[in-house]
Amino acid sequence: MTGVVEVKTERQVEHRDDIADMHDKKTEHTNGEGKKDVEGKKDVEGKKGVEEEKKLLNGTSNGLNSSSESLEKSDSQENVTKDEDGEKEGGTEDVTPGMVVIQDTGFVVSIEAPGLEPFDLAVSSMELVQEIFQVLIDKEDTCHRTCFTLQLDGVTMDNFAELKNIEGLKEGSTIKVVEEPYTVREARIHVRHVRDLLKSVDNQDAYNGVDCNSLSFLNAITGGDILDKKTNRPESVDCTPPDYIMPGSKDRPITPLHPKEVKPQPCLKVLTYSGWNPPPGNRKMHGDLLYLYVVTLEDKRYHLTASTRGFYVNQSTQDEFNPRPAAQKHLCHSLIDVLSQISPSFKRNFQVLLKKRAEKHPFERVATPYQVYSWMVPNMEHCVDSIRAEDAFSSRLGYEEHIPGQTRDWNEELQTTRELPQKNLPERLIRERAIFKVHSDFVVAATRGAMAVIDGNIMAINPGEDSKMQMFLWNNIFFSLGFDIKDHYKDFGGDAAAYTAPGIDLQGVKAYSTVDPDGLYTLGTVVVDYRGYRVTAQSIIPGILEREQEQSVVYGSVDFGKTVVTCDKYKELLGKTTQALKIRPHTVVNEKGEEIELYSSVECKGIIGNDGRHYILDLLRTFPPDINYLPDSGEELSEEMKKLGYPRRQQHLLVCLRKELVDAFVENRYISFVRQAALLFQQWRLQKLQEQKDPAANETKEGEKKEEGMGDKKTEDGKSDEANDKKTEDKEDEVKVVNSGEELEEDEAKKIVESFTKDSGSCEFEENSRTIMKKAARAVDSLSDTEFNITFNPDLFQPHVVHAQPESETHLREKLLVKSAAEFLVMQQIPSFIRDCLEHVSSPIDGFTLIQALHHNGINVRYLGKVMEMIESHETLSYLRATLTSELTSLSSRESIDTMFEVYGIQKVSLLRRFCQMVGIQIQLREYTLDSKTRQAFYEEDIINVFPIVKNIHPKATDAYHVFTSGQNKIQQGLLSEGFDLISEALNLLNNVYGAMHPEIAACARLLARLNYIMGDYPEALVFQQRAVLMSERVHGIDHPNTITEYAHLALYCLANNQISTSLKLMYRARYLALVCHGENHPEVGLFDSNIGLILHAVGEFDLSLRFFQKSLELNTKFFGATSLKVAMSYHLIARTYSCKGDFRTALQNEKEAYTIYKQVLGEVHERTRESTECLKHLTQQAVKFQKTMNQISKGERISNMPPLQIHTPSLSNVLDTLNLINGIVFVHISQEDIEKFRLEMVQRQQAADKSVTDCCGEDNHTSHGLPSSKSGPDNSTTEDKTETVLDTNENVTKDGELSDEASR
Repeated sequence: MTGVVEVKTERQVEHRDDIADMHDKKTEHTNGEGKKDVEGKKDVEGKKGVEEEKKLLNGTSNGLNSSSESLEKSDSQENVTKDEDGEKEGGTEDVTPGMVVIQDTGFVVSIEAPGLEPFDLAVSSMELVQEIFQVLIDKEDTCHRTCFTLQLDGVTMDNFAELKNIEGLKEGSTIKVVEEPYTVREARIHVRHVRDLLKSVDNQDAYNGVDCNSLSFLNAITGGDILDKKTNRPESVDCTPPDYIMPGSKDRPITPLHPKEVKPQPCLKVLTYSGWNPPPGNRKMHGDLLYLYVVTLEDKRYHLTASTRGFYVNQSTQDEFNPRPAAQKHLCHSLIDVLSQISPSFKRNFQVLLKKRAEKHPFERVATPYQVYSWMVPNMEHCVDSIRAEDAFSSRLGYEEHIPGQTRDWNEELQTTRELPQKNLPERLIRERAIFKVHSDFVVAATRGAMAVIDGNIMAINPGEDSKMQMFLWNNIFFSLGFDIKDHYKDFGGDAAAYTAPGIDLQGVKAYSTVDPDGLYTLGTVVVDYRGYRVTAQSIIPGILEREQEQSVVYGSVDFGKTVVTCDKYKELLGKTTQALKIRPHTVVNEKGEEIELYSSVECKGIIGNDGRHYILDLLRTFPPDINYLPDSGEELSEEMKKLGYPRRQQHLLVCLRKELVDAFVENRYISFVRQAALLFQQWRLQKLQEQKDPAANETKEGEKKEEGMGDKKTEDGKSDEANDKKTEDKEDEVKVVNSGEELEEDEAKKIVESFTKDSGSCEFEENSRTIMKKAARAVDSLSDTEFNITFNPDLFQPHVVHAQPESETHLREKLLVKSAAEFLVMQQIPSFIRDCLEHVSSPIDGFTLIQALHHNGINVRYLGKVMEMIESHETLSYLRATLTSELTSLSSRESIDTMFEVYGIQKVSLLRRFCQMVGIQIQLREYTLDSKTRQAFYEEDIINVFPIVKNIHPKATDAYHVFTSGQNKIQQGLLSEGFDLISEALNLLNNVYGAMHPEIAACARLLARLNYIMGDYPEALVFQQRAVLMSERVHGIDHPNTITEYAHLALYCLANNQISTSLKLMYRARYLALVCHGENHPEVGLFDSNIGLILHAVGEFDLSLRFFQKSLELNTKFFGATSLKVAMSYHLIARTYSCKGDFRTALQNEKEAYTIYKQVLGEVHERTRESTECLKHLTQQAVKFQKTMNQISKGERISNMPPLQIHTPSLSNVLDTLNLINGIVFVHISQEDIEKFRLEMVQRQQAADKSVTDCCGEDNHTSHGLPSSKSGPDNSTTEDKTETVLDTNENVTKDGELSDEASR
């Protein structure tokens, strides 16, 4: 395999961990003694399925895949490196500078382990020795060993050395596993590893939400691994769905949410540390390290000794200490071997456990980056677990074991990773991987610390203060509560403002982290809601605790603008961020009357730490205020906004617009600006051409201009009414031009402007260009008369801030922009969101996806009520109205909600689910009587646990994002092979940064599955989609809307692989989860019902399929309209089903409905209409034959030759084609020759368009006056926020460069 990147940096050893370590996000001592230290100690904790993962990830831990060649051709912005002769290095094409492309060779070595026959292991030259170590720990035959070294020819191999650097290692070499003496630490690691093996097949840790374990039920639903099922013969099909799955069922059971699994047989009753620990001094001299206490299934009790040589049974009892070996001396290097000798039941059950463990998919065992909790869990038995007890109460709560005697310096780690070089791709991968790993570790540590704070497990640093005012310091993380300390937010809403501020501040941290400016640092920030409290966890600025804050702040204000200070260095650093964040530099006046220039809000504080870094904090006013919720601002809103009921009052005054809204508003104004300028340029050029044709008219106009100039000069001092009228006329002209400019397409307008803004020395053009720029800028309320400049003053409408020139025109224009942006939210963005829902571009399934969609459009949650008002008239959005009402209810926790369920059609189980998720309540898995008014629904024992709701920033894999979008562009052009290579490369890059488990990897795997399906590789599509489902369950949740969609996609691919029964099970699961989330009243359920009906149709279950088709028809008619093509398809499918049943009359009626819609919408000549016509003819013929036969039978006539009825039972391929059609999958077969012709035609059209623009604009070259290039709009990130459609799959790319998980609707 070629194309693997070798990275040679000083930090290589520190950051190139093995695959399993890259996957393991448990650094905050969730693995205790089992963590690997920096000295190369072996970590055996949490390294699951490494060998399988290596196969799954194709060696992604070692660097880039060879598919990067396509990436460098299409998307790399760096120049090609060439040698002195101009040839490309290594004979490859388009290699990024700084990348060393080397040969990655694979070979096979032999492994000799004690007690086993030698076995072969395939390795790669780029692998680390540590990876072989991890494979052996995970392998079924060797998993019970942890304390060993690997030796080649008697020489111990360095765990962190690459195999290619091991002298003498080659094809066929023998590597020996050599057992090493134990230390106390290695003995504890071994005991922990044995405990984890014994718990490896149950879900208890996932239910409890510890160690980043989470649930996955895919294999339970499908009855095993779908990849192990043979597809060469049809499987036995059980088509009967449960009653609660059937259309029209009102029963909503919640116990099927967690399928029943066979509980594994225990291997031991008790395994714990003995009360005789630690060994006394004399026994330490004999090699005793620690003592264990074991109770076997045979109810025998043993005390074991862990010594330097291994484990053995001693003669101690509960009452007497006797460390000497027992009569039967069983000294074994592995604890598993000792337990197998003393307990036959252990030996038997442990072998069964290992087989079940091996059957689990690696993605079921890999730790997730962040903890995922389930809102409903079974009531589990609480068993003795010494490791769990040690984790809960030992001193490991506050320090990291691999840094002996020290706590982790989170701030130093977070800032150091951001300082890593990023000049080329390998450096960026190392940097992003380090940032993500340290940040995910910080989130885990901060969450654990916040829970400890609320649980009372940490002492406050100010214990004498009131409990609401207390602050905490733990593990180098600072914790504060969401209460108004010392009346800090008294004027802004008190505790309500204090509760809201951390979330807004987190958005500011996210914004500055995304910009990633050199030399400017933000704090690690995590917001945790737990047990009714809000806790903010932040990393600590070096030296901040040694001095008062007032002494530390060198930029900003600590008292809301009374004393404001500034610093030239901070002005320089913040000045680099203003364009990206749309922040306008402005001047404020402090209490001394001094004018201070700021490049951020007044509340933003700049502190120089003892490490010399420049930190910024308190970023809650990074974005402009929302004037719609500041009724005391003294500003008048437009009449339209007043009619809508604005301004309104909020509980607090910390209301601001979202970054997504700011970006959308600026982009909207930029487009208007370009169109305006283009139209004015066109008018000026046409006028100039007219003057050239008619010189006499030109001379007359010149004379008029002179006279107008003299007249203006005469009245200039007096500011006559004529001048004022002229100004009014100019403003009216600007408005007219803007309205006319809307007719120009954006691309066309940009081309026209570019053609005018080339270099020229024409004085006339200079003058007219300035006039045009001024008019265009004024029309869009630009803050500059010479260029497009839409930025926001974040300190506007803040009564505590004194501005330098509050009555100046510039300040008034700044206010106007803020009001316009707030109005844009209500008048443009909310209607745009509703329009997307009406057009089914967006169909939120539950409250979580609803909020996600609103935020994507820049709409704050406080506008839920307004969205609700604006969709009242749209009956097709009844499902959205129910979701909105449910979300509002969950937020407000109303007491009387019975009437709401009936009016808005809200399911009680859906509301219960959403409420538990929002509040963090975990309830017992059982059926609840939610509809009974006489019987109590919940009892005290139903509340199983309370889990934290964690909010944090999400570091991005920027290179993977760019490769992903490049792959989408290739696919859009019909280049599926090149697009597939790029998407595969994006998956490879994502694995390099995130490890094996991440939401963006799931989205990428889903797209690769769909591409394989489109290209006809059904088995490979199944492989990728299985990963997508498993990953979605693990990182999102078992009932998350993304998981529902993944199940539906997997069902399609299973059907294509002839796994019909499995396909039905998956579709039933998808429908059930959808019913739990929102019920049947949703357009997605109509799509699921069409899929289920078709699969049932394929296996001849016509009665069952008919019920699902009829429900699909009902839902499609409701949400898409009676003349929708989806409705026509539903009628057609129903007609086919009745035809197969022999009911030709009913089939004919339904097909007539389909034909009517096709004819009305598509016309008579359309292929779909013609197909319906042929179907009608066939059904008519069959109906006539059938009726004649029935008439003859009714008359008692003898029928000698009964004409056969032609009933077409569908084949699997026909059903699959129809499924593709209803799911929006269109196969377009285009030859390479046709593609080349299409390309040539497009180039010719582009050249013709450019020529027409040039002819219109003339050949003059002119100078630009402040007009941005069309390629460098106000913020390029906003132009990338468009849905990229890959034939059938809408993989959205968000403004932050994140591959979102919104599925195709």
